Amino acid sequence: MPETLNKAAIAIVDEDRSPLSARITSAFYPPYFLQPELITTAEMDARMDAGLDTFALDIPPDFQRDLLDGRRPTLQLNVDATRMRQAFTGSGYIHTIVLDEVTTFLQRYRASSTPPVELALRARFNPTLDKSSFGGVIQVINNVTMLSIVLTGAALIREREHGTIEHLLVMPVTPFEIMTSKIWSMALVVLGACAFALLFIVQGLLAVQIEGSITLFLAGATLHLLATTSLGIYLGTIARSMPQFGLLLILVMLPLQMLSGGSTPRESMPELVQYVMLAAPTTHFVMFAQAILYRGAGLAVVWPQFLALILIGSVLFALALRRFRTTLNGAG
Repeated sequence: MPETLNKAAIAIVDEDRSPLSARITSAFYPPYFLQPELITTAEMDARMDAGLDTFALDIPPDFQRDLLDGRRPTLQLNVDATRMRQAFTGSGYIHTIVLDEVTTFLQRYRASSTPPVELALRARFNPTLDKSSFGGVIQVINNVTMLSIVLTGAALIREREHGTIEHLLVMPVTPFEIMTSKIWSMALVVLGACAFALLFIVQGLLAVQIEGSITLFLAGATLHLLATTSLGIYLGTIARSMPQFGLLLILVMLPLQMLSGGSTPRESMPELVQYVMLAAPTTHFVMFAQAILYRGAGLAVVWPQFLALILIGSVLFALALRRFRTTLNGAG
C-alpha cells in the first residue's frame, strides 16, 4: 500500500562519533529503512537533490556530551517531501526511533512500568497486522466493480460508434438476448481475471492467506456482476460517446468505491449514507467478500448479502433492458 513505509533511503551525518550516535545509526534497518549511508554535511544536499535519499539525519558535534550534561541538543532531519506519503510516515518513524534510543541510552535499560491491568492483544484474521493482507484483496474487490462497468458500457458505445448496432437490428434476436450476451461475456472475462488474481497474484505472488472459500466468493461475485454489468449497459445507453461515458463513470464509480465500506468502515459513515448505500450492489459485495476472504465465513453468514444482490441485480437488469430497448427502437 502507498502509505506503508518500506525500504526508505536514509543517510546520516554523524558529526558526534559517539556511542549514542552509533546506537542511533544502527537502529535503522530493513524492512522500514535501507541500511543508512554515512555521509558528510557537504554531501547531504547534493544527494537529496539527486533523489538518492528520502531522509537525511544530521547528528551535531558533542550531541552525547550535551545530552548527559542536561542540555537539550537538537537533531536536524531533512526530508524529501516530494515523496509525500513516505515522507509523512517515515518522519514519524524516525522521531519515535531516535527518542526511544536516546531514552534507552540515558536510562541504561528499556523503560518498563508494570500497569495495574494487563491488556492481552489478540489480532484476529490478520495477526501480524500486515497492510498487504488487506490491500491485496480489497484491490481485487474494487477492480471487479470497475472493470465490469467499464467493459460493458464501452462495448455498447463502441458498437454504436462503429455502426454495428444496426446489424443487430436485422438479426433474428431480441433485445433481451443481445443484452444478455453482452452481460454474460463481459462478466465471464472479469470473473476469470478475478479468479486468476486471487489464486496466482494474491495467494501466490503476494503470499496473502485467504481464509474462506474462493468458490463461494466467486459465486457471490457472479451475482454482483449481474448488477454491475447491467449498470454498465444502462450508463452506456445514456452516454453518446466514450468521453461522455468516462465523465459519467467518474460520477458513479467514486461514490460506489468510497462509500461501499472497502476503504472506510461503514460504521464510521453518517447514518444517512449507510442507509442510502444499502441500495448499491458494491456495499453488499464488499460485506460478503470481506466476510469470506478475511474471516472465512460460510453461506450461513453471507446469504443476506447474496439475496440483496439478487434483488438489486434484477432491478438494475430490468431498468437497463428497458432503456436498451428504447435505444434500439430509436436506432431503428
